Amino acid sequence: MLLIGCSDGEKNDPVPQPSDVPLTCQMLTVNGLSGTSQYKEVSRDPVIELFFSTVVDHSTVSQAIKLTDKDNRPITLTFSYGKNDSLLVLRPTGLLDWLSKYTLTVSSDLRSQSGYSLAMPVSISLITALDSTDKYSIVADEELLTLVQKQTFRYFWDFGHPVSGMARERSTSGDVVTTGGTGFGIMAMLVAVERGFIARAEAADRVLTIARFLKNDCTSYHGAFAHWINGATGKTQPFSEKDNGADLVETSFLFQGLLTARQYFTENHATESELRSLISELWEAVEWNWFCRDNEDVLYWHWSPDYGWAMNHQIRGWNECLITYVMAASSPTYPIDKKVYDQGWARNGAMKNGGIYYGYTLPLGEAYGGPLFFTHYSFLGLNPKGLKDKYADYWEQNASHASMNYEYCRRNPSGNYGYSNDCWGLTASDGNGGYSAHSPTNDKGVIAPTAALSSMPYTPEESMVALRFFYYKLGDKLWKDYGFVDAFNLTAKWYDSQFLAIDQGPIIVMIENYRTGLLWNLFMDCPEIQAGLSKLEFEYSNCNL
Repeated sequence: MLLIGCSDGEKNDPVPQPSDVPLTCQMLTVNGLSGTSQYKEVSRDPVIELFFSTVVDHSTVSQAIKLTDKDNRPITLTFSYGKNDSLLVLRPTGLLDWLSKYTLTVSSDLRSQSGYSLAMPVSISLITALDSTDKYSIVADEELLTLVQKQTFRYFWDFGHPVSGMARERSTSGDVVTTGGTGFGIMAMLVAVERGFIARAEAADRVLTIARFLKNDCTSYHGAFAHWINGATGKTQPFSEKDNGADLVETSFLFQGLLTARQYFTENHATESELRSLISELWEAVEWNWFCRDNEDVLYWHWSPDYGWAMNHQIRGWNECLITYVMAASSPTYPIDKKVYDQGWARNGAMKNGGIYYGYTLPLGEAYGGPLFFTHYSFLGLNPKGLKDKYADYWEQNASHASMNYEYCRRNPSGNYGYSNDCWGLTASDGNGGYSAHSPTNDKGVIAPTAALSSMPYTPEESMVALRFFYYKLGDKLWKDYGFVDAFNLTAKWYDSQFLAIDQGPIIVMIENYRTGLLWNLFMDCPEIQAGLSKLEFEYSNCNL
């Protein structure tokens, strides 16, 4: 227990002499601050002052007063006295660690000179400040954006599977490649060409390798692909026991990337001609309407050759799957009807929200918007600027969602260490407690760089502030061979060591959409997509940014 009750004026009161006065701690200060049981942003060499009701017996101090770290290891202290020995001043003999939690306890073993034990034990926690020194030299913001895109791109280029060229699921996945992450990686390759990271011919060859592998080696199911694939053999790698067949959502992410590449590689020579032809062949083979499961007015996420529709997961909004319905409506060979979009995805309007959170109106979805990847995955190619239908204005949807996420972290109602206007972004990612879809309603103290960085089009100033913080202040912990690690938790002092394709890809793509609109322009110029959006009665602009 901690007793803190003195006013500043009590420091100047006459000091009681050793007599029959009970021993109590009347005030405790850490670097001059008082009045709490937890002190944050504490310096590495704090000065702790304990003001007692009477004179302290020196011989009991070292046994009664302990400062320990989070693993309960003792920290050596020095003691000095003032106010006729009723003031005890503590200091660690060495510097404390950055961003670490310590506990100070004062037990009833502490006695006054007249023999009284401390009436009420004291316990407080100290959390030291973050190391705020810059870890890298300051560069112009545009240069930093390019650096982040270039370094993150290495995940898809240097770490792409050597046989298939597809993107590995994560940095420890071996031969397991991911369908959706590959679609994101293909879009990242187009950015890399435009930014001069690789040559156009190199990118065309890599995408052609991927397309040939999908066509000639991969198992498909009514034209759709599995979530995970063995990158060496093309065989399905089960995502779970019954999820060992088609994954329609991952397939839509893949084709978002492939169609964007088809729009980009338009030169009239053998490699790019074959690439365009293969992509069109793969695209036209997907039986989107078959996934309505016996002509129901909704798409189903999974189908297995062994378990059929046992997963029984209908794709309904609002979440990351708008692109799945747009792709299905846009198919030139196996399209869905508009009523599947209205009744299945939009649930006849039941996906609407309309609530106001932190001053922002949220047209669709759950309270506070959910994880931020909802604003990223479908919108790597779909341009939300000017995109509207009878359910929402999708720029308002995404910009409001990103702003709510920022405001939640800035206000930090859960008291997580480090959350601020510099450090924000909750989305699905790794965490110190495992993978989870982090959001304001599922806050575990985990920040994922992809959340803020991939929101750059919606919150450019706030995202840039976060980028500077991640790179300059946390760079020694976060910045690695493939860009920023997936996530971190400053409260737990945990930093991931892995990278995930579905989180790295949007960083590159959405930063580029913010800078030039490259991927938005390419995808929205696709004739089939324009036809599909019109069929679903979207208003949209196909003008280049």
